[in-house]
Amino acid sequence: MNQRERMLAGLPYKAWLDGLEEERFACKQKIYDFNQLSPKLNESVPEMLKKIIGKTGENIWIEAPFHCDYGWNIEVGENFFANYNLTILDVAKVTIGKNAQIAPNVSIYTAGHPIHPDTRNTGYEYGIPITIGDNVWIGGNAVILPGVTIGNNVVIGAGSVVSKDIPDNKIAMGNPCKIVREITEEDRIYYFKKNEFDVPIE
Repeated sequence: MNQRERMLAGLPYKAWLDGLEEERFACKQKIYDFNQLSPKLNESVPEMLKKIIGKTGENIWIEAPFHCDYGWNIEVGENFFANYNLTILDVAKVTIGKNAQIAPNVSIYTAGHPIHPDTRNTGYEYGIPITIGDNVWIGGNAVILPGVTIGNNVVIGAGSVVSKDIPDNKIAMGNPCKIVREITEEDRIYYFKKNEFDVPIE
């Protein structure tokens, strides 16, 4: 296996070999162009993102600045929205379902390094895939760590560090991120805490 194949297989690999550095450089150029886009040209945002991200739905929006390693290793569903300063280290596959809402300063890290300094200093690193389900809201400054799966309809509280899987229909928060409670049918009538909607919701 070459180093690119090792990376995609979740094995230790060296990130500057076998064309990986060149692929990251190509992505950086696309990211640079996207992040420097004038607000007057906002209609170009979805098309530019579709040239960076490997697979998307029709409706996609990310507020600049945005950063990723390769882009082609990211897959997002329909109605994807991410606010300012989304960072995705996509050395392994990142899969995000439909109707994702991602707040500012969220970081999604598939990449990692060995714990022991001797092995870390060899330059080997690794990537473990991350999967995020449908209808997920990730609060500001949250960090999603390698290998995590977040289920459907989950809310991740602001500032959380998610190091373990979160099942469907849960609110989870904290460092380390822990499940707080189930999302229930009663939650449908509130827009914030116990504040009820004063308009019809459909």
